[in-house]
Amino acid sequence: MSDSTTTLDVPGYKAGTWVLDPSHSEVTFSVRHMMISKVRGVFGLKSATIEAPANPFEAKVTASVDAASIDTKDQGRDTHLRSADFFDVETYPTIDFVSTGVRFEKGDFLVDGDLTMHGVTKPVTFELEFGGFGTDPWGNYKAGATAKTVVNREDFGLTWNAALESGGVLVGKDVTITLDLQGSIQA
Repeated sequence: MSDSTTTLDVPGYKAGTWVLDPSHSEVTFSVRHMMISKVRGVFGLKSATIEAPANPFEAKVTASVDAASIDTKDQGRDTHLRSADFFDVETYPTIDFVSTGVRFEKGDFLVDGDLTMHGVTKPVTFELEFGGFGTDPWGNYKAGATAKTVVNREDFGLTWNAALESGGVLVGKDVTITLDLQGSIQA
């Protein structure tokens, strides 16, 4: 397979509409805490669809997560993250992604798109690790992939922080977002 954005042969690829399987998919994130460790969390996916034409490079991805579903295993922190200090879920109930292109560069699949969070839309690129295709025991044709990107939360207006006596800040700027996805093609 050569680096190209015009054609690509993907064994097992089927054109059509692929829909998220929420019981086998997850959106997670991690961010530095106190500059010494990481806090991890998960969001609930509302929807994700891939419109996959014959040429995979022309695929269109749309996805939405429920911002209020944030879960970091700490109820107090989750309540703070839902507040106007961070996600302001009353005003901005979803985090959305719409792809603008698919590329293959230096052996990696890249999905470019617009991420909207906290009312701010910025371009992002997800590195895609394709898992493959398979048929489940009930005859459903499935595909799986993991996508990852790093965003600066302050670029999206999520600027709350607290200075530490030892220097530094409570919450890091860079947030790693990981999507572990499985979907099935619709007949």
